[in-house]
Amino acid sequence: MNNGSLIFDQASLQSFIRFAQHKLKFSAYLLWKLPSAWLAGVRLRSLSTEECVTSVPYRWLSQNPFNSTYFACLAMAGELSTGLPAIMFVSSTKKRVSMLVTNMEASYYKKATGLTLFTCTELPLLQAALERVLNNNTPETIVLHTEGRDKDGTLIASFAITWSFKSKSA
Repeated sequence: MNNGSLIFDQASLQSFIRFAQHKLKFSAYLLWKLPSAWLAGVRLRSLSTEECVTSVPYRWLSQNPFNSTYFACLAMAGELSTGLPAIMFVSSTKKRVSMLVTNMEASYYKKATGLTLFTCTELPLLQAALERVLNNNTPETIVLHTEGRDKDGTLIASFAITWSFKSKSA
């Protein structure tokens, strides 16, 4: 990864991070763009160019009949921990890039009966993939991994989300 990259505007990256970490503004964004995730309680905990942490609680709107968090709510929080950084990088470049989830693999290890935190630490790999897309003008896919853990650090679920990126012609 090239931290001095001319492809990603550093001021735009920092502006996006400030926006995302503003609880009221980002909550309104989630309500507008991802209302199901907002209703389920999916929230951003932290975002940087190195990692993204999201959360989803166990509560009435996110529950399943087995007294745990519904798998789809866990998937929403897992996907957001990989997708929000992609949006951050894509929005900090002058070129237009389309992005799409093309595959998702999930493993569930334990019932989620409280707050589950999803952490994706592969953002440098994401940035490098987007640099290749923008420099070479060729489509690229990348698999980003995220793990959901409870407050004690117990692994609840893990996801491998495949993102496809393509540079759009002006």
